[in-house]
Amino acid sequence: MDKNAFLSSFADQFDDTDISSITLNTRFKELDEWSSMVALMIIAMVDENYNKKITGADLRESDTIEQLFNRVSAK
Repeated sequence: MDKNAFLSSFADQFDDTDISSITLNTRFKELDEWSSMVALMIIAMVDENYNKKITGADLRESDTIEQLFNRVSAK
């Protein structure tokens, strides 16, 4: 699993956020566009692109995109 590909797929879930401002260190829950709908889209993206299941708890326990990437990688 590639971090940059994960970052790109993650950033694609946001419509109104400048993608260039999203990095692995971004605290994604602090983004203005973050919502429960985006959280569901992230869960679906991980399932579709990486064939791995994450939960709302995985999102709640991750602060940055890199932390979420590490959780997904460990599954």
